[in-house]
Amino acid sequence: ASMDNTAKLWSATTGDLLRAFVGHEDWVVAAVFSPTGGQVLTASMDNTAKLWSATTGDLLRAFVGHEDWVVAAVFSPTGGQVLTASMDNTA
Repeated sequence: ASMDNTAKLWSATTGDLLRAFVGHEDWVVAAVFSPTGGQVLTASMDNTAKLWSATTGDLLRAFVGHEDWVVAAVFSPTGGQVLTASMDNTA
């Protein structure tokens, strides 16, 4: 979990910070790459999941509708859909 409300992308080779995904209003508890690697999906205790450009760090879309923490978020195998799970007992 990230208590600074961000997800960060690091170089596996150098350890350098490549970009931060800034925009959640509470802890980020999960982050995953899309199947193509071009997007990042984050899940947060602010009750949202967010979709980001992996290249620029720009917010592409916010998934809003849960009434409690979003604790997991994943892409479908083709990347065309997103599945979220929340402490509100819904997915």
